[in-house]
Amino acid sequence: MRILAIEDDPVLADGLSVGLNACGWTVEQVATVEEARAALEASGFDAVVLDLGLPDGDGLSVLRYARERDMDVGVVVLSARDESRDRIQALDAGADDYVGKPFDLDELAARLRAVRRRLLGRSSPALRHGDLTLDPKARLAWRGDGDLSLSRREFAVLEALMERPSQVLSRAQLEERLYGWQEDIGSNAVEVHIHHLRAKLGAGFIRTVRGVGYTLQ
Repeated sequence: MRILAIEDDPVLADGLSVGLNACGWTVEQVATVEEARAALEASGFDAVVLDLGLPDGDGLSVLRYARERDMDVGVVVLSARDESRDRIQALDAGADDYVGKPFDLDELAARLRAVRRRLLGRSSPALRHGDLTLDPKARLAWRGDGDLSLSRREFAVLEALMERPSQVLSRAQLEERLYGWQEDIGSNAVEVHIHHLRAKLGAGFIRTVRGVGYTLQ
């Protein structure tokens, strides 16, 4: 997943980034309502981790901003406001889940995975396409009875394609999924990852739609 962490405490924001990166996800950080709105408009995110107490306003305004514009993004509120009325207000405003501080990082990651599954309309934690299976939590892949050795970014490309097997994903969409704002991206980086996946899965497993992008065969 590509995640936007909206948190004004720099120590906590860095901890979130490191912890969620360890799950194989790309994490971007912003600290204000204004930055959050700009980031949501400029880039596609799969999920948002949203603090409510931001220096220039209430985090709920970011949530309402996203929902009023029908942004297809999961939102997990992460806040020290842990009264029942706070949870109800956030959920009624469109939050997909609510986690109180202090929190367990593994639980937050599990809740993000669950939100993502619901948005994609599936119940199983595993992704399957033909005889290929991916386990996003364990970061494991296997085909039939054989395990597949995939790099972090090969896994991310395959996961993105398997989440939406009937859609064609452009190079730009895959780059957003794979790389953070501060990372340099080679002009053919996605093509290299696709080439390596085809070498492991067979040339016909991933189809190129000329001028559009990639999809599963």
